[in-house]
Amino acid sequence: MHTITIPDELNLENSLAVQVFDYSSSKGVSKQQIILNQNTFSFLIEGTKEVIFDNSTLSIDDSQFLVMKSGNCLMTEKLSEVSNYRSVLLFFSNEMVSKFIRKIELEKIELKEYQSVFAFEYDEFLKRFVESLVDLSKLSKNLQNKILEVKLEEIMLYLVEKHGTDFLYSLSVNADNTTQKLIQVIENSHLNKLTLKELAFLCNMSVSTFKREFEKHYSESPIKWFQNKRLEFAHFLLQQKQKNPSEVYFEVGYENLSSFTQAYKSKYGVTPKHHQKN
Repeated sequence: MHTITIPDELNLENSLAVQVFDYSSSKGVSKQQIILNQNTFSFLIEGTKEVIFDNSTLSIDDSQFLVMKSGNCLMTEKLSEVSNYRSVLLFFSNEMVSKFIRKIELEKIELKEYQSVFAFEYDEFLKRFVESLVDLSKLSKNLQNKILEVKLEEIMLYLVEKHGTDFLYSLSVNADNTTQKLIQVIENSHLNKLTLKELAFLCNMSVSTFKREFEKHYSESPIKWFQNKRLEFAHFLLQQKQKNPSEVYFEVGYENLSSFTQAYKSKYGVTPKHHQKN
């Protein structure tokens, strides 16, 4: 699958620190590989959206919007009932985040862990804010440039007042530690049905490098490690949640019941049906 770099491929002026784009499509996408070169507000208007980052996975409908840190992600966009997808995208640089933190004199805090994506609910103020961005996107580039930095400050101030500063400091964290990123991707994705290529992309690695680094830290191959994790989760669902094998196999990443049953029996010595009964 072709990797899309945003906002570069939207024909915007990449030199600008803040940019807005009114995006719409009549085609959905599934786990599209996206490189975000800037932090992004994704104000969803129609359809649904799921994003998978190194340490966070979120799904939203049009009652919510996302704040996404620059980096690699997998993006799924599903159309609305009238076969349309639309979001207003507000791109902004790391420099703008630092500038904002300095300007309002926020006290520096150390996050125990950061997230790459946050979801927030719309309210009336935020709906009007998005409408103002749509209007702004229709103006000349020169006028947009003069107003957009003020609009970015407006939304940042509002969200800090309503939701605190965690999202802001997560955006400002330097997340270039390769080992930390690998572990975050693995721990966040062990129940997602991701291919090795998709996992390697989230880590910003080639598949061969990903395999090598994985085996260095987990002492076994990715395929074997992920299979064990999924079978352990299946065991939990069968015994603790009293689910049927026919409900469980797809949930833990198997394409059919027979291959799940075979793998489960190989690990536990009995069939899934036996554990469900006991």
